[in-house]
Parts: sequence; C-alpha cells; structure tokens
Amino acid sequence: MNLVETGIRDVILKELSRYDDRRGWLMETHRMDEINHLAAMSYISLTRPGVARGPHEHRLQTDYFVFAGPGSFDVYLYDNRPESSTCRASFSLTLGEERPAALLVPPRVIHAYRCVSTGPGVVINLPDRLYRGCGKGEPVDEVRHENDPSSPFYAAFDRALFTE
Repeated sequence: MNLVETGIRDVILKELSRYDDRRGWLMETHRMDEINHLAAMSYISLTRPGVARGPHEHRLQTDYFVFAGPGSFDVYLYDNRPESSTCRASFSLTLGEERPAALLVPPRVIHAYRCVSTGPGVVINLPDRLYRGCGKGEPVDEVRHENDPSSPFYAAFDRALFTE
C-alpha cells in the first residue's frame, strides 16, 4: 500500500495503481485489509471544469473519496477538530487521472475539491453513513463553509478558490 503523508491526523491518502492490459484497465479502490472503512452507501459525481464542491465538513460522517479519473481535482483539507494534535493543519494536492488516489476524510476535517481538467471529472465516494439517514428522514450531516467569512477554512485557503 502506497500511503502519502498529509500532516493531518486520521486522514489517509492512498495512491492507487492502475493495471492496464489489452482490454483496458483495472484499479483496486478499496481493500478492507489495507484501510479499515465500512461504507454505508456509495455515489458517483461528475464535476464540470473550474467548479468546486465544498468546502464543508461532517459532524459524524467519514468520507472515502476515489479520484481515479477521468479528470483531475485540486483537493483541499483543513483540520477543524479542536482536540486533534493537528488542529488547524491544512493540506492540498492534485489528484485524479494523472495521480489516482483514494482519500479517507474523518469527521470535522473540512474538505473541498475543484475540477482542474479541461473536461469534466468524476469522483466516487463511499461514506460510512447514509445521506439523511435511513429512509432520508434525518437532517443532513453537513456544516457548509462556502459563505461563512468567519470559517477557519478561509484562514487556510483563498476564498476565491471556491466561488463560482
């Protein structure tokens, strides 16, 4: 397993290997013998060039993002956990087609990504909680930071990165 140090406690960044042959390619995105993460659901999203998703954080949910292509993304993280030994640490990296990776983001770590490729980019997420709970009857577990000038996220990143 090829892990990349992020400087943020409990964040796991795993570079993915692509296995090409005459039929195309295959990439293992998750193995329970490498990263202990149990997904409750999965979804795939397409993001248009120049568009950002986030910044936001979850109170309870852990996200497991797969940036495997097509497309590339500038990914931004900020540790917003007061009890964390890496509180206020930030991290950014470009992931996707040229550098495929899986990224585990624990609760209270603010995260955002922007599609930086010329075409749309695809991201897969396998969170450990159901969106809005069973039957979609619970509140959304999300704290948004896009329009909050008092957010600690703005101390770490340029607000212009996330406005459309």
